[in-house]
Amino acid sequence: MARPVKLRMVCSKPHFNVFGPENFEKGNYLKMSIEEFETIRLIDYKRLTQEECATFMEVARTTVQKMYDEARNKIAKSLVEGRPLKIEGGNYRICSEMPHGRFCNRKRCHRFNKDCF
Repeated sequence: MARPVKLRMVCSKPHFNVFGPENFEKGNYLKMSIEEFETIRLIDYKRLTQEECATFMEVARTTVQKMYDEARNKIAKSLVEGRPLKIEGGNYRICSEMPHGRFCNRKRCHRFNKDCF
C-alpha cells in the first residue's frame, strides 16, 4: 500500500488562477497545483531559499525542489506554446495561523515569529 501524501502548508490560494493569451481555447489548460504555485511565490517572489520554503511548507527540501521544477516547467510551456495556465487543486492546507488570506496582510508571521512571507 502506498504511503499517503503529506499535505503541504500554503499561505492562501492565489488571487488569480488563470493566466494566458487573450484568445485561448477553453479546456487546453496546463494545470499547476496550489502547492506548486506556492513554491514559485516563496522562492521566486519572496526570495526564500528552498530550505526556507520547505520549512514553511512543512515538507522535505527534495519535495520542494521537485514541485519547484514542475512549476517552472509548466510556466515555460505556457509561455513558449502559448497555452493558458490554470492554478487549482493539489494536496495542501491553508495556514491556520494566517487567517487574513490573500498572502497574509499581517506584519509578523506567528508561526515563525518574523516578518510575514
